[in-house]
Amino acid sequence: QVLLVESGGGLVQAGGSLRLSCAASGRTFSSYHMGWFRQAPGKEREFVAFIIRSGGSTYYADSVRGRFTISRDNAKNTVYLQMNSLKPEDTAVYYCAADRGIVPGTNQNAYDDWGQGTQVTVSS
Repeated sequence: QVLLVESGGGLVQAGGSLRLSCAASGRTFSSYHMGWFRQAPGKEREFVAFIIRSGGSTYYADSVRGRFTISRDNAKNTVYLQMNSLKPEDTAVYYCAADRGIVPGTNQNAYDDWGQGTQVTVSS
């Protein structure tokens, strides 16, 4: 099990940027694929992006592709989500998650450990 703690959320105007961080405990961070998900008020949690163990491959939801960038630093046990050109519809609680499986995916049920979330609010 890995403990995940997100940070970096806040209030930003539309068109602005935020960088989320997710710090992981333990010495096995590099053995996990990592994902970001989000949940807006009244909606189900949805996939945002994932990055494979090595950091060599990433994948994004259509709604954020070209605006968000996921990255990781295995030496620092941290995964990041750089969010640019933010829109009001990006307002949500953002969660990072760790996947011990072989193949990373977009299904939240495949992820084993979750952080508590960090609120991102984009004003129009």
